[in-house]
Amino acid sequence: MTRFTLAIAATLFAAAPAFAADEANSRSFTRDGVTYVYTSTAQGSAQVLEGTTKPSNQRFRLVVRNGWVDGNAAGTHVSFRVPKVEKVQVAQR
Repeated sequence: MTRFTLAIAATLFAAAPAFAADEANSRSFTRDGVTYVYTSTAQGSAQVLEGTTKPSNQRFRLVVRNGWVDGNAAGTHVSFRVPKVEKVQVAQR
């Protein structure tokens, strides 16, 4: 269960560029049949991600600060380094 929870948290953070631009609105994505609905807010130097999973309605709260993600997901404490995001080059015509 801990590995699964950590994978979920890492997936949420990997989507950071998608929700960083619009902090006030609720966002969502689906992975492995689970929908994650969350908001992202800035608090000082930290980014806070809060939300629930559907259909299980489990809550999560992750705080991203200084290259680390720390928080709770599905009732389990998680802490890990921010995953590196690889740049993708797109061919142009």
